[in-house]
Amino acid sequence: MSQSFASSAPAVVQVGDRPLRIDEVAAVARPSGPEGEPAQVVITDDAWGRVREARAVVEDLAHDRVAHYGISTGFGALANTHIPPEKRAQLQRSLVRSHAAGMGPEVEEEVVRALMLLRIQTLATGHTGIRPETLQLYVDLLNARITPVVHEYGSLGCSGDLAPLSHCALALMGEGEVRERGGAVEPAADVLARHGLTPVQLEEKEGLALINGTDGMLGMLALAITDLRRLLTTADIACAMSVEGLLGTDDVFADDLQQLRPQPGQALAAQNIRRVLAGSPIRESHRTEACTRVQDAYSLRCAPAVHGGARDTLAHTERVAGYELAAAVDNPVITDDGRVESNGNFHGAPVAYALDFLAIVVADVASMSERRTDRFLDVARNHGLPPFLADDPGVDSGMMIAQYTAAGIVSELKRLANPASVDSIPSSAMQEDHVSMGWAAARKLRRAVDGLAQVLTIELVTAARGIQLRAPLAPSPATAAVIAALDEHSSTAPGPDRFLAPDLAACALTTRDGGPVAAAEAVTGPLH
Repeated sequence: MSQSFASSAPAVVQVGDRPLRIDEVAAVARPSGPEGEPAQVVITDDAWGRVREARAVVEDLAHDRVAHYGISTGFGALANTHIPPEKRAQLQRSLVRSHAAGMGPEVEEEVVRALMLLRIQTLATGHTGIRPETLQLYVDLLNARITPVVHEYGSLGCSGDLAPLSHCALALMGEGEVRERGGAVEPAADVLARHGLTPVQLEEKEGLALINGTDGMLGMLALAITDLRRLLTTADIACAMSVEGLLGTDDVFADDLQQLRPQPGQALAAQNIRRVLAGSPIRESHRTEACTRVQDAYSLRCAPAVHGGARDTLAHTERVAGYELAAAVDNPVITDDGRVESNGNFHGAPVAYALDFLAIVVADVASMSERRTDRFLDVARNHGLPPFLADDPGVDSGMMIAQYTAAGIVSELKRLANPASVDSIPSSAMQEDHVSMGWAAARKLRRAVDGLAQVLTIELVTAARGIQLRAPLAPSPATAAVIAALDEHSSTAPGPDRFLAPDLAACALTTRDGGPVAAAEAVTGPLH
């Protein structure tokens, strides 16, 4: 998904003295604020001191007769090959050039920017041995919105996101291709020269330090968390509108009933639904003995369990992301006492699992949303509304095919929920014999999150039309505000069939930007 970060995003993000926050990753990755500019990055003075100290360790070890991985040896399965001093600069260049082997479609700018920020964060910890001038150039590229071209395929999620990070490192060398501010693809050398930036000649350990991290998958996790915080609240709003439009009951969302099952996310989802439904004349119209329905269908009654479980899973992934944002992921690392030690911290399993967990809950939240949409269209289940919410059923088809679209997306989301992290294909002559496939998990999650936004949009538009067909009964004040917000971008009003795709596309944009949430909160106050 691609949308603006909140306008309250900081203008500057300081890196080096503490772990980054998820919202800071989004603020740097995405345009924000009135000028549509992402936040700038500044390395703290203390971090620069640690970078210089770690570099001094590497330079001392470069002259040691004992082989040190990444400094005086080859890489991967070639780790036992000693490299003489006169070939080490070429070793670093060759490493980056050979590993920049990505293929397929170009990755989105916001993903590459998140990746770059997170690599800068690790380099600034003083555990990688990078030279200060190399780190400064990385920061300069990011702040100038010079984005290396990175491709869809090339990372197995172990030994880091090697190919994606290598394409970024290649740009530091003045090689490969970049885009400036989302413009045309150009040679990196030309763009750097235009900005007065001098490419670096990599020295011992630097090539490895630039490419050995979980930054791509972690960046995509942080962006997905940012999006899902908004979309899960949107799901609660859409559900409340469906309950209202389908003449369902809000009694099942009572707080004392939720407390009987103390799942924290469930209680929050139920509270959101209650607040959106508050003061609904439509709801009050059937709070009588004449209403003989005993209980609503699961897609209405059980929504807090599904939306709440999704929230709790999201909270777990936020913790995982927080741990990883506090990490220095490289191999080998420079320890605080000056040792150079190999490790396995680059293995993406923790992040990959979190990404796959989210793909599962995204599919299920969307699946329940589609079922609510479908109920509006069936005269056997929509309690007095016209078939397919059509103006002249038979002549008009109403929302019939919008539900097809939602069903098609949900079917794909179920396929995307198949975990990538259970797969592994050995690489590097069996030296890297188990990999995480975390990058693949992140790529499919991005597509899944976008699909969820579209499915929720279809439910919002369908519910808005169904609610308006209940006139002269009025909806709740929060629902009315959401319908008005949607109508600023399209029309949800009932009537003869019209070209529906532009209406759905316009509403999807405001869904992604948080328009329905902002509209509801203008009435209810902050929602969870």
